[in-house]
Amino acid sequence: MTQIRDYAIVTGAYWGLTLTDGALRMLVLLHFHALGYSPLEIAFLFVFYEVSGVLTNLIGGWIAARFGLRITLHAGLAMQIVALFMLSFVDASWSREFSVFYVFVCQGLSGIAKDLAKMSSKSAVKLLVSDNSTSTLFKLVALLTGSKNTLKGIGFFLGGFLLMAMGFQFALIAMAVSLLFILGVTMALLRMPLGDITIKPAFRKILSKSKNINLISGARFFLFGGRDVWFVVAVPLYFRDILDWSYAEIGSFMAIWVIAYGFVQVIAPRIIKKSQDGLSDEVAAASHWAYGLAATPLLIAALVYYFVPVDSSVESVDLATFLLVSGLLVFGALFAVNSSLHSYLILALTEEENITLDVGFYYMANAAGRLAGTLFSGLFYQIGGLSLCLTGSAAMIVVAGLIVRRIDLKPPVLV
Repeated sequence: MTQIRDYAIVTGAYWGLTLTDGALRMLVLLHFHALGYSPLEIAFLFVFYEVSGVLTNLIGGWIAARFGLRITLHAGLAMQIVALFMLSFVDASWSREFSVFYVFVCQGLSGIAKDLAKMSSKSAVKLLVSDNSTSTLFKLVALLTGSKNTLKGIGFFLGGFLLMAMGFQFALIAMAVSLLFILGVTMALLRMPLGDITIKPAFRKILSKSKNINLISGARFFLFGGRDVWFVVAVPLYFRDILDWSYAEIGSFMAIWVIAYGFVQVIAPRIIKKSQDGLSDEVAAASHWAYGLAATPLLIAALVYYFVPVDSSVESVDLATFLLVSGLLVFGALFAVNSSLHSYLILALTEEENITLDVGFYYMANAAGRLAGTLFSGLFYQIGGLSLCLTGSAAMIVVAGLIVRRIDLKPPVLV
């Protein structure tokens, strides 16, 4: 019963931070767009957010291994509160250069907070599953991951609503106060130590990984790079420039896509056949689902190239919209299953004494993949448009499938 309560507390804390994370992204995007900031300036505001994810996941796992997951979870919540309060002081009278730098730093702090909380909550799941059940572990990881993405999508809506109803400053203060309440509840009610510190690893251990941990982390890098290479920059710009969608329509669709993506992640354990050793069927599935996912952007590119005339007629725009939106939905569903499989495998492949180091390293690769995908998305779209982004996406996802296939199945990890 205590384990269920602690799982609910950890998950609830992560949910609260995830809501503010999604809302903050929309608040910053819409507020600074309204102030007349260029797309490049706005994009720069989020660069440190992504870079901090790489560093935080790499070092955060070592910190958690030294001091415990409770510390990193509470630190993540506290840092997000500080970031929200700091952003509430932004003043339109400041110079543009100072405003960009100030928000750049605040977003970096928020990125650190998000990844500390994510690493802590996902590592805690394995520690709370005392019976080492592969089925229970897969279901709990899928629930945590899927609900996180659903709530991030809801956060997009929340950010827009709060900006309209309360304004930028008071919206940030309201979120900070709400998160402060969640931090207080978590500190008061969370009883499990979330990892007794019996071994304090040396700092050099953050890069000392087993073959399997390196492989699943490498696969994660290419999987998320393959998503963001066309989803982060190319798709919103294509919607805006070619299909003439409004900012509200783009934001709403992205939110709905993330919510639906999160829902599929939750039900992923019902779709995947589970093996007795916790690895063989799951590793094969991760490889096969990756190949199916890679085919999706190639199919979209081919359909758009061969069937959508190069003009601005209503029929052309409607057909391009249908093909792209339908393809995005299929891609999202397949990607959700792939992501859930990866999130399960990292926990199945690691030993309990290395859980924070391995999960931190894995999500470092995840953050690095997002950063690379974002940069390539802008570059590829500028050079070759959406078609090049789609082709790049397929190539990266195929590499992810090839890498995960090399995971060593001999040693059974969970029984």
